[in-house]
This record gives sequence, C-alpha cells and structure tokens, in this order.
Amino acid sequence: MIIVEPIATLPRGVDHATATNVAPLCCRPGDVDHCGRTIAPTVEIAPAVHQVRMLGADAFLLVEDRLTLIDAGMVGSRIMLERYLRRIGRRLDELDRIICTHGHPDHIGGIQDLVRGRGDVRVLVHPADLVGLRLPLREALARTSERSVRRGRLIQYLTRAPQDCTPIDDGALLPMLGGLRVIHTPGHTPGSICLYVERLRLLFTGDVLQVIRGRLTYASTFFSHDHAEARASVERLAALDVDAIALSHYPPWTDDPNGALRALAQAAAS
Repeated sequence: MIIVEPIATLPRGVDHATATNVAPLCCRPGDVDHCGRTIAPTVEIAPAVHQVRMLGADAFLLVEDRLTLIDAGMVGSRIMLERYLRRIGRRLDELDRIICTHGHPDHIGGIQDLVRGRGDVRVLVHPADLVGLRLPLREALARTSERSVRRGRLIQYLTRAPQDCTPIDDGALLPMLGGLRVIHTPGHTPGSICLYVERLRLLFTGDVLQVIRGRLTYASTFFSHDHAEARASVERLAALDVDAIALSHYPPWTDDPNGALRALAQAAAS
C-alpha cells in the first residue's frame, strides 16, 4: 500500500522492530529474545497504565484499587493476561470492567474467556458496534455499493461477541485514571472509540491509527468499514492535548503526537 498522506516519523533510531519490549507468550521475565533483548517483566507506559501483549493485539491494563482492561485480544488471550497479572501481584478476579475500542476479533474475541464464571464484569461497547456484532448472517452477506462495508459486516459477524454488554456513548466520562473520556471515532468500524485521559495527556486509539514503515497514519484501508470516515474522525483527536498515543499494535507514539494528529486531520480535510 502506498501512503500519500502527511506523516510523522518515530524518534531517530527507533522503529517497530526495536521499540517494543513486551514479552511474548513463550518467554519469562529476564529471558533474552531472538534479537538479544532482555525481556521486561512489565511494560508500564504511564502511571498505572500497562501495555499487555495479547493474541492478535495488545490490551491496556489500568491498575487501580480494581482493574480495568481496554480491549481483550483474541480467543485464547486469558493465559497471557493471567501471567502478566502475576508479575505485578494482581489477580484476574480483581477485574471490574472491559472497555472495547471496537468490535473486531483481535480486540474483543478474548472477552468470553476472561469473564468466564463471572457475572459482575461490565463489558462496555459503543452501540453502533453492538448492532454489527448482532447482525444475522443474511444481513451480513447482503450486497452493498461499497465492498468494504460488506467485508466489515462479515468480520463482525464472525467475531466471537460478548454475551452481555453495556452501551457506551460519545462524551461519557468514566472514573478511571481521574477521568477517561470516550470519543466516538467511526470509520474503522461504525462504533470505534478512542479514550482520552486529560490528566496524563494519554490517548488510546484502538485501530483508528496505525504505524506503517515507522510512520503514523490512518486506520487500515482493507479492514475499515468506511475509510473516508475513519480519516475524517482524526479531526476530533487533533483538538486534544496529547503527550503519548497508546496504539494497539505498536509501542506508544511520543514523537510530537499533537503535530502528527494535526497533519493527518488537515490531510483528511483537503
């Protein structure tokens, strides 16, 4: 894929292959990976915020009196979260809520395993993605003028959706980390959301943003329901004051994130 949008680069000497220090499942803290790097026992990207390697995508663990998880990886990710929790002296039964940035299998597929045997864990999803996750097969297969919409419906139909979910709307202010604001950023999926912690100037973007060849850019064209809408949604993020962007498939972006977001928003508007 050729990128034609204005882009921002990672800090000099840092790229996706060398920036991440999240331990793979088969390794233990203190082990050395195939590149000769010592594996970190924990990855705390901000106070009380841990980036946790799961199957398919990273999740973000908010460590307070009780635990909150942003996204849940694919089916089979439970063992990875349990292993990480042991490293920091916490337990899975301390998990109170899971916030879903969007309804794709690498972000919500692991939820049912995580809440197995629990009836007290709240699963928060934007209503627009709840609709897609509950589509019958006939509607998912229905032809549309845009192939990407049909492909997006099929992905959501095939996703192992949570049984019970609580709708979460744009503008909601959740109590974690002194205030976690929900920002509806549709396009990658109809119900994609970002989460902003003003106190930490930290932005969680799910798959609204990605890094390609060391450059920050828009959501995947292939996996987005409406890529034009996904591009336009970045304008909402450009209005924020951000020190770090927490990405689901990459290390945090800290190289002038405000400038990078403004450049992407301006390109989308042109």
